[in-house]
Parts: sequence; structure tokens; C-alpha cells
Amino acid sequence: MAAENAAGHGGPTAGEYIVHHLTHWRNKELVGPFDLSVINIDSTVFTILLGVLGCFLLWKAARKATSGVPGRFQAAVEILVEMVDAQAKGIVHNAESRKLVAPLALTVFVWIFLLNAMDLLPVDLLPVIWAWIYGVAGHDAHHAYMRSVPTADLSITMGLSMGVLITCLVYNVKIKGLGGWIHELFTAPFGNHWALYPFNFLMQVIEFVAKTVSHGMRLFGNMYAGELIFLLIALMGGAWSLSATGIGLAIGHIIAGSAWAIFHILIITLQAFVFMMLTLVYIGQAHDHH
Repeated sequence: MAAENAAGHGGPTAGEYIVHHLTHWRNKELVGPFDLSVINIDSTVFTILLGVLGCFLLWKAARKATSGVPGRFQAAVEILVEMVDAQAKGIVHNAESRKLVAPLALTVFVWIFLLNAMDLLPVDLLPVIWAWIYGVAGHDAHHAYMRSVPTADLSITMGLSMGVLITCLVYNVKIKGLGGWIHELFTAPFGNHWALYPFNFLMQVIEFVAKTVSHGMRLFGNMYAGELIFLLIALMGGAWSLSATGIGLAIGHIIAGSAWAIFHILIITLQAFVFMMLTLVYIGQAHDHH
């Protein structure tokens, strides 16, 4: 797109190119008891599909596991499982809880890693394919919006963090009992005195909200920034022409794109690990008595 503009063929400007790539696919015709037209269909579809793919890969590894010399895929999964299990043991000390928490943490890591890894696809690959399908279906291809990185969508990352919050609330009630948890809400952290009950409750609510918001915002911010950088690098390649400047931009596009993609592998892995670790920490805190 940007290449057409640079060549003077009337393509979109750099700003229009970026805005187009940052616009979600929504269906304004979706109706129901709620306004379903605000649902980001692209993020939802990719999140579900990659979640199914992650579960399938883990299931396949477990199904083909052998006691002999493992293959590379089995060895990689075993290393990952052992890493997650070691982290879970160090944070969640209740052995019964770890039977669910450790597999949950493993699923979270694999799922978010796959969601983040969508950022490594060429930024125009899926949008161009979707625009072609949209055009074949008789629609205006210029309005075919498609974002392929679910974790660069705040609604997805906040949804994931809300899931962690619900899990923490469930474990608070399970470990402490409903009465014990309610008592803790009003007596911690300042003490068990009627005059302190409102301040204790307010602090507890602020803590839950702050942890949930920061959990989702951290992942979203890092992945959104990474997506923007890939778009800016794509603009360099789109502005090429048969001139010294144009050729320099094309070469810079290849070098910068390759370097950022290699570095981004570390980022997507680290962000998945951080989200998993915070999940374990928050669930571990739900086991603590004040």
C-alpha cells in the first residue's frame, strides 16, 4: 500500500496505512440482547483457534510420550513442563492446588506465546489474503480489516487477566472459606477493628483492581508497541523506488525487519513467561492467610 503512494499511484498515506492495519474486523449487523457489533471478531477467532492449537500440541506430546529416548518435540515439551512445575512448586505450596494450577500455568504460557507469535507474520500477509477473500465475496476490499495479533488487543489481554482474577477469587473462597475470606476483606491489612473496616475493604478492592489492570495492560502495551514497530518497518519497504534513497530504504527495511523479528522472539517469549509467573503469584497469594 505504502509503496503505491511513494510511487505516486494514489495509494494510502503512511497514516492511513497504519490506521487501516490497527482497525479491527467487526460486523455491524450482529444483533442480540447486547451490542455485539463491538466484538473484535479477528482477535476472538485467532484467540480461540490458537488456544485449540496449543491444547492439541500439548495433547499430542502427552499422547506420544515414551519412556525411552525422547524426540526433539517431546524433549522440548518436557523441559517446558519441568520449568513450569518448578515455578509452581516455588510459589504455590499447596500440593493439591498445584494439580490444577501447574497445568493452568502451562496452558497460559503456551497460549499466550502462540498469540504473541502472530506478530512474527508479515504485517500485510493476512490482511491482503482477507481483503482478497472479502473482494471475492462481493464486498469492498478497502474496508476489509484484519488484525492478527490478539495480545495487541486490550479486550483480549484484559479478558485473560479477568480470568486470572476469577481464579484467584475462587481459590480465596476454597482455601479460606467464604466467611474467612469476607473476614479478611474487612480486617486486612490494617487490623481487626470496626473503624478500620472501610479502609481495609477499600485497600483490598484497590489491590484486586490494580493487579488485574496491570496484568492485562503490561502484555497489551508490549505487544501493541511491537506491532507498531513492525508497521513502521513495513513502511520503509513500501517507500522503495529506483533511486539511492529508495534502494537504501528497501535495504534498511530488510535489515531492520530481520533484526527486530529476531529480537521480538525474545519479547514474545518473555511476555508469555511474565504473564504466567504473575498468574502463579496471584494464585499463590490467594492461599496466604492474613
